[in-house]
Amino acid sequence: MNDLLERLKAAGLTEEQAIKAITIIKDFAKEKFPIFGGAIDKLFDKYQIRKDDDFLE
Repeated sequence: MNDLLERLKAAGLTEEQAIKAITIIKDFAKEKFPIFGGAIDKLFDKYQIRKDDDFLE
């Protein structure tokens, strides 16, 4: 899945923008295929921005 992040960054997005785009895609997929919500969460989990990752907060 790092491939997706790198492709979005190569298209001109910052890492934060790429992660937000991936989050939008994840949420869209969960809305369209709610029965697969858990699997979708697990698949995209590594792209979530976690509060503990931000040392400024």
